[in-house]
Amino acid sequence: MALVVGAVLIAVTDPEVRTASGYFFSRPTDTLSAVWDAVFGAYSSLFQGSVYNFRRPRFVDGIRPLTETLTFATPLIAAGLGVALAFRVGMFNIGGRGQMLIAAACAGYVGFTYDLPPVVHLIAAIVAGVVGGALWGGIAGLLRARTGAHEVIVTIMLNYVAFYLISYLLRTPGALQAPGSNNPKTPAMADTAVLPSLFGTRYSLHWGFVLVVLVTAAVWWLMERSAVGYRFRVVGENAAAARVAGIRVERTYVWAMVLSGALVGLAGVAQVLGTVTTGFTADIDAGIGFDAITVALLGRSRPWGVFAAGILFGAFKAGGFAMQAAESIPVDIVLVVQSVIVLFIAAPPLVRAVFRVPESRSKAAAR
Repeated sequence: MALVVGAVLIAVTDPEVRTASGYFFSRPTDTLSAVWDAVFGAYSSLFQGSVYNFRRPRFVDGIRPLTETLTFATPLIAAGLGVALAFRVGMFNIGGRGQMLIAAACAGYVGFTYDLPPVVHLIAAIVAGVVGGALWGGIAGLLRARTGAHEVIVTIMLNYVAFYLISYLLRTPGALQAPGSNNPKTPAMADTAVLPSLFGTRYSLHWGFVLVVLVTAAVWWLMERSAVGYRFRVVGENAAAARVAGIRVERTYVWAMVLSGALVGLAGVAQVLGTVTTGFTADIDAGIGFDAITVALLGRSRPWGVFAAGILFGAFKAGGFAMQAAESIPVDIVLVVQSVIVLFIAAPPLVRAVFRVPESRSKAAAR
């Protein structure tokens, strides 16, 4: 349904379609042909920019769009897992931007400051970033547990605190700013702290994607097979009942936000050690912290659902630029399609009403 809505928008905004529609009643086939060319051209460019480019003669070149999709998806999946974990506990972590910034600053500082052996340096940088994101997320969980402060307000405010703090450090010599530079940018990461390429320098995909796959499996086991995950889910379903059952709800809130911040922080680590290794600025989060909310919603807050949703949105990001370059279609159309997807996912009654699908008896009885 979202792709159909996107097709309508592509057709309406296409100049050739608008020109042909001016004489639609005299030559209607021209308008229909222009609509087909616009929509087919846009979606074929979207596919070739995100999955496989058939215009390339060699397979190693044609498959490159898929690696770009997975590269874009890596931080989205990590951040989406963090938001989804908070959702399962009944909390709304909207502070992804701040957690990513703090994690990127911690990982980046270790990455360009210290001189360590290759493997040790990379592990130290990753751990520093994850711990930074966990601590920043834990602040919201602690305030929720101790004072009852709403995590939405706290995490939004912490976004501003993190942004201006990192902006200040990027303009402070001896902190994060590159030596001898007047620009608010860090030095380049040391080669020993950079995530290696997964298939060689020809592609931008790095080992961060493999790490995210392992983390997705770990989060699935945590939420579905462990006692901690059981407590998380019980608190998310009914905090009062969980408290009566003996579960320490306040402690659960704290640990949920710590783990959520750590996962979102991993997205910042993937950005600074895998994608933007030549130094980063205060916009290193690239809107991923907010996109992660969409990914978590689309994935129904389930780890492997979030994984699939992250790859889908990574495809939109990779293919959107190709669509804009090849067909001169605004990349905003891709954002509209993403928004419509979330609209349909978040409003199942709307989809049932459109297709006249009755509600299942079990769900009706439960309601």
